[in-house]
Amino acid sequence: MMEAGDLRPGNTVEKSGELLQVLDFAHVKMGRGSAIVRAKFKNVNTGAVTEETFRPEEKFLRARIERTDAQFLYKDGDSYIVMDSTTYDQFPISEEQLGDATKWLKENDPLYLLQYDGKVLGVELPIAVELEVTYTEPGFKGDTATGGSKPATLETGAVVDVPLFVTQGERIRVDTRNGRYMERVT
Repeated sequence: MMEAGDLRPGNTVEKSGELLQVLDFAHVKMGRGSAIVRAKFKNVNTGAVTEETFRPEEKFLRARIERTDAQFLYKDGDSYIVMDSTTYDQFPISEEQLGDATKWLKENDPLYLLQYDGKVLGVELPIAVELEVTYTEPGFKGDTATGGSKPATLETGAVVDVPLFVTQGERIRVDTRNGRYMERVT
């Protein structure tokens, strides 16, 4: 059990039989009154986002999410097939469950499979992925790292802003949390 005052973004709790992930959290002290906790939750099953207010001492059942090594195998229609690296079990995961992760996935990429009570909830990507730039406008002499940026299309189809010196065919590292260019890979 955990108290509402201990909630943090990224935690997953069980409330009224629903599995909720904490998206945002604020501890608020209002004037003479007692403190309250405001939390924004995402229902893991339905995807609905709600904001609720609690007393700091209210209790929640902490949900234990299993995080196992896995590998993205291939896309089959609307499903993405992921294999658990320890048991070699394969799971079809919908595009809705993956969310923005679809922009960074390519075949045979490692990732983490998130499961709760034997049910697959989704995947967690590594913080950074290496992808090849398939198209970008050519740079010109004098382009510098601080001179600006340009859009680049990656091998997965995602488009990110890169510095002007990045050229087509280069491999770059992209942050999967915010979709930003990190560095060139040599």
